[in-house]
Amino acid sequence: MSLLSDFLQLYPSWKPIPTLRLNSFSCILTEMHSYLKKQVALPQDHGSWVFILSPLLIGIFAGGIFQLSSFYLVVAAMTAFLIRQPLTVIVKAMSGRRSTADLPSARFWLLVYGILIAVALTGLILSDNGTILYLAVPGAPVFAWHLWLVSKRAERKQAGIEVIATGVLALAAPAAYWVGIGAYDPLGWWLWLLTWLQSAASIIYAYLRLSQRDIPPEQATVKSRGDWWQMGQRALLYTSFNVVLSFGLGIFLQIPFWTFIPFLMQWLEALWGITHPAVGWKPVQIGVRQLIISILWTVLFIVFWR
Repeated sequence: MSLLSDFLQLYPSWKPIPTLRLNSFSCILTEMHSYLKKQVALPQDHGSWVFILSPLLIGIFAGGIFQLSSFYLVVAAMTAFLIRQPLTVIVKAMSGRRSTADLPSARFWLLVYGILIAVALTGLILSDNGTILYLAVPGAPVFAWHLWLVSKRAERKQAGIEVIATGVLALAAPAAYWVGIGAYDPLGWWLWLLTWLQSAASIIYAYLRLSQRDIPPEQATVKSRGDWWQMGQRALLYTSFNVVLSFGLGIFLQIPFWTFIPFLMQWLEALWGITHPAVGWKPVQIGVRQLIISILWTVLFIVFWR
């Protein structure tokens, strides 16, 4: 101990062990940061989350029972939704649209999500819910189409593929319902169709609000009421169809009667949006309002379906 004390007195600033630990920790943090990139791990179009969460919640509540296989389904559905982001990053990097510095992180998250999907699907198969996997088949060509558009820099403002993609995500509703009740029931297909129709109407309405926003104020002041109605006729057509269909299905006892109420709320929102154009609105204002409406629709659907 005396030799060590004498050495430290001669070299008081010599502290190799703490310095080594600090440098090692700093290197670890730097390495982790290169992999744990939020913009690579999570979708950046925040409004898309509702298109997977809404069908899942509706199917779970319609089934009435949340069991272990339901947990496997949630994990599989969410990771399948999340894996889109690292794959998109890889395609963008390979096509020169993004820095290749993001490739290690994209590959890391692709591996993480791939493992989670494999574990969840194995759990579904072992719990005798393997037939649910057939619902994932339509997603493959749609996702391939999306990645092709990404490689061609043509994925933006593609309302058609967005509507089709939400139809694939809406399959989570019957899947969660069938897993919950532990059997196949044709009623699940109505859940799928209705959640898809709501998502489609929501997308068309969002495009309407964004197109209203793009109109300069000086042009907006000279537009007549008829111009605004003509501009919003597609969104009104979608929401009106949903109200009529859900009401008719309820009349003929195919679905719970009051299921048309959430669609009526969405129709009223479209009506308000046409008469109150989003001229000068910020995109975040449009997005937040859309999110609130979608949440309200989901809650009302769950309440009136039960």
